[in-house]
Amino acid sequence: MITAVLTTAVVCFMLYGRVPSVALAVLAFTLGAALAYLGRHSHTRFLTIDVIAQMSRLANVNASLKFFSVLALTAICVSAKSAVPGVFLIAAMLVFTVFAGGLPLGEYVRLLALPVSFLMISGLVLLFEVADQRAGILSYNIFGLWFCVSKESQARAALVTARALGAISCLFLLSLTTPMPDIIGVLRRVRCPDLIIDLMYLIYRYIFILLSLHHEMRNAAKSRLGFRDYRSSLRTAGKIYSNLLARSYQFAGKNFDAMESRCYDTGIRFLERQNRITFAQASVSAILLLISLSISLLPL
Repeated sequence: MITAVLTTAVVCFMLYGRVPSVALAVLAFTLGAALAYLGRHSHTRFLTIDVIAQMSRLANVNASLKFFSVLALTAICVSAKSAVPGVFLIAAMLVFTVFAGGLPLGEYVRLLALPVSFLMISGLVLLFEVADQRAGILSYNIFGLWFCVSKESQARAALVTARALGAISCLFLLSLTTPMPDIIGVLRRVRCPDLIIDLMYLIYRYIFILLSLHHEMRNAAKSRLGFRDYRSSLRTAGKIYSNLLARSYQFAGKNFDAMESRCYDTGIRFLERQNRITFAQASVSAILLLISLSISLLPL
């Protein structure tokens, strides 16, 4: 709901004076209602991201092709001088992630809600300028200061927001269609230092271990009425997180002992999938890159 409200506000202020009032009202209401409906509460946890990547229909596409294509698209998006490439990539990544990858649209919107909310807050900050007198196309007097929206601030906010949303959409395509071991495998093949690769494997593994441990501790505290009131909730939360910190150190020590007992000498090796790059996959990637580059070079 917060994402829907912020997005509606940014769209209204960003397009004010550029789109007829009736059309702007209909657009803002439709967008806000759609985001509120699709982003309604669910019990999704961050663990779902890894499950989604494993179950995606694009999981078997060559990881190197996806990695470098997304890297190139992100570079094109953030270096574009207009908002059009960002808007195009937002739509294209939605199509690939949801329709080609098989991810439900509501799940995609819920996963994007948090970063989009932060971006919308940044968009509002970029839209408003503080002045000593009325200026721009919209002005609000708050505590003796004028908060104004000008055409220049609208253009600036649109460019920055489109760039950021386009880049995030590209990164979400990679993370929601490519399992983390495949991404780490790509980094290994491009000669990323073994120390960084090892840390990525261990951190990736222990994120899920600690999430599962925290879930168990929280359920145990709930069953003992540890969250029956505000004071008890604070005390219980403090005990849970202090215990979680202690357990994380224990896990780290046991893991290091197990690695040393197996003659660990840098370089954790796992079996990696090697999917071939088909002509269709390479063609789609090349077409997407060419369209994005062409749009970014247009004199808009």
